[in-house]
Amino acid sequence: MFDILVYLFENYVHAAACPETAQLARKLTAAGFEEDEITEALDWLSGLRSISDASPLAVLPHPGAIRIYAPEEQARLNTECRGLLAFLENAGALDAATREIIIERTLALNGLNVGVNRLKVIVLMVLWQRELPLDSLIVDELLSEDADDDARLPQ
Repeated sequence: MFDILVYLFENYVHAAACPETAQLARKLTAAGFEEDEITEALDWLSGLRSISDASPLAVLPHPGAIRIYAPEEQARLNTECRGLLAFLENAGALDAATREIIIERTLALNGLNVGVNRLKVIVLMVLWQRELPLDSLIVDELLSEDADDDARLPQ
């Protein structure tokens, strides 16, 4: 599924340029992706689209507020992942609402452990879908892969 998400980011400059679901499924099949991966990726993207328009936060946090992760979030997002989110937020690449969408989309990957490389793809896709400006240094960081990360995690 993550290969499909990276493919979409690399091949469609803007989320709005991405074709409708049926046509996109045909293009992904033609590109050689497996049917079950395509279905999983399209379902995940559908969930992202449905929450991207509305803020998941009832109240915006005050500047300098600290995000406390629930036990389930801590179990699914290791220390390195939570550190990456804090770094991106402190660097101004994410706001609190975008961070919450990223966390929600990570938890939507039922039972799948997410390492920092997979989280980077999720961050890219959320920023891409919301059409938020991407600093080139942040994009470079998000597109870089750390050795051995996610290698031990089930696909």
